Amino acid sequence: MGVTPHSMQKQIYLFSTSKNSNATCIKSLDVKFLKPEIDFNKYDKLIITSKQTVKALKAYDKKSFINISAISVSTKTAGAYEDFGGKVINIGNGYGDSLNEIIKKYPKETRWLYLRAKIVASDFVQRTKDEGYNIDEEILYSSECSQEILDAKIIDDSTLIFTSPSCIECFLKNNTINQNAKIIVIGKTTAMALPKDIKYYVSEKTSIDSCIELALKF
Repeated sequence: MGVTPHSMQKQIYLFSTSKNSNATCIKSLDVKFLKPEIDFNKYDKLIITSKQTVKALKAYDKKSFINISAISVSTKTAGAYEDFGGKVINIGNGYGDSLNEIIKKYPKETRWLYLRAKIVASDFVQRTKDEGYNIDEEILYSSECSQEILDAKIIDDSTLIFTSPSCIECFLKNNTINQNAKIIVIGKTTAMALPKDIKYYVSEKTSIDSCIELALKF
């Protein structure tokens, strides 16, 4: 019996909080939602950089913020916020740094609220504030390594997809990256968390679908 191309394919592991049918999905982080008190009336615009932010907002009275337009880091995050009923007026290229340029298109008097994780990969907000823009920050969720990723056992000759710097940090607590593995990262910020000697591929777009598309070529 002949070997099908699919059976020759490397095992694909996806380290993420999302799932994909083409990969063995290992939940990388446990997310804890917080609910700080927020007076949304003080703000003209929102900054939203993840789907977890949208989930966290479900704990608030929707009427208090849903009419405040938002900028989003990526099309996926924008889609999640629009599905929730929010209005997105501008979308970045998947990297926090791209939002710096978007914010600078608006008057400095614009009152922004950045709804964020406890630990963030980009310092774009601080740099934008240093340039005189009016941005407040509220931490809506925190993440910690899941038991699933800490206990992960990986086939050496496989494809590993990392979707955030914290995914890599959590994986490396109990694992090393085998030299026969193919490594795919969702973007340049994530790549920076890899050990220096590791070869890697960056997906064309900052999306899990784009990472999977690349993995299926190996």
